[in-house]
Formats: sequence, C-alpha cells, structure tokens
Amino acid sequence: MKTWTRPLAGLAFATFAALGSLPATANDFPTTERVSFVLECMRDHPGPEFEMSSKCSCALDAIAAEISFDQYRTMHTAALANSISGERGGYYRGKHWRGEVRKYDTAVAKAKQGCFIDTTAVRR
Repeated sequence: MKTWTRPLAGLAFATFAALGSLPATANDFPTTERVSFVLECMRDHPGPEFEMSSKCSCALDAIAAEISFDQYRTMHTAALANSISGERGGYYRGKHWRGEVRKYDTAVAKAKQGCFIDTTAVRR
C-alpha cells in the first residue's frame, strides 16, 4: 500500500480528536429554550416567516454569546414574573430583581437591534 496515506490518516484522527475536546465558543442554550425564544419573537414582531425566524435566531445567538444560560434563565424568569399582578408578583418587582429585569431588557434590545428586528412594530 501507499506509505504516505498512513501519516495523513493519523493527522486527520489527531485533528478530529483535538477538535472534539475543545469547549464550545458560545453558551449552549437548550433547544427548547431556543425554539421558545424564536417563536415568541416571531409572534411579537410581524414579518415574513423565514426572515423573522432568521432574525429571531440571530437575536438569541447574540444573547447566548454575551451571557450564560443560567444568567439568561434568571433574568428571563424575573422579566416574565415582573408582570404578575398582586402579591405573587410583588417579590419579583422588588429591588433585587429590578436589576435582572433591566439587564434582560438591555440584552434583548441590543440583540434585536444588531439583528435588524423592527421593534417599533410590536404585536401585543
């Protein structure tokens, strides 16, 4: 057989083994959370389905590049719970959670702006 193919095969194996041990470059959000974010974003922002799915996916990728999933989960939960009326929601409207809600709103606004999502035409 050809003797030069063995070193190449060894080099290819070593390369794949090294790449497999590298950490992910961006925070890995669970698939269900990604789908939820994109569907909510598409519901809230009118536009062609393919275009908006791409833009909303871009927004979550931008958020994932900036913050960890644990941080996102805390901020997103606080932002959602902030709108609960009455005593149950009072806990999340307290001083401790205001900063988390503000950080979430800022991260989402920055991501949407960077992904060209028109925030002036929001559906409610």
